[in-house]
Amino acid sequence: MTRLSALFAFLFLASCAATGPAEYGAANGGDFGYRETQIEADRFRVVYQGSGGMPPEVVEDFALRRAAELAIAGGYDWFRVVGSNISGEERGGVSLGAGLGTGSYGRNTGVSVGVGGDLGRVGAQDYFTAQIEVLMGSGEKPDHPNIYDARSILNTVGEI
Repeated sequence: MTRLSALFAFLFLASCAATGPAEYGAANGGDFGYRETQIEADRFRVVYQGSGGMPPEVVEDFALRRAAELAIAGGYDWFRVVGSNISGEERGGVSLGAGLGTGSYGRNTGVSVGVGGDLGRVGAQDYFTAQIEVLMGSGEKPDHPNIYDARSILNTVGEI
């Protein structure tokens, strides 16, 4: 029983360990951060995977920031978001439950009664991933709600 209690305590503490928001940057392997794929000369898919506890709005902003960096690096002035998706998942934590039951033993017969309940998850965190597909452009920015001025995004969505 002592080993089981120690294991439960370890799992509980491990699940509660704070994973603060990651700083803006490139993903290293499967870590959090941005990745991009160049689809055509002026078209990119940008993915930003946020760390645990990072709000979805920040994850989306970081994807836009990366698109702005790519635009400026390629000599473009603006970019248009032609597709976007944000997804989230809950990871980590420990599921807690409780139960109580009775029964019969030996040659005696009896009726079993059981009561159980789910106490929920402890220590779980939400992780969000934003994916955008962008087309780059030069010159005066067209007036469209999905078109962003690259330099303006870099000034607005600063590194955190």
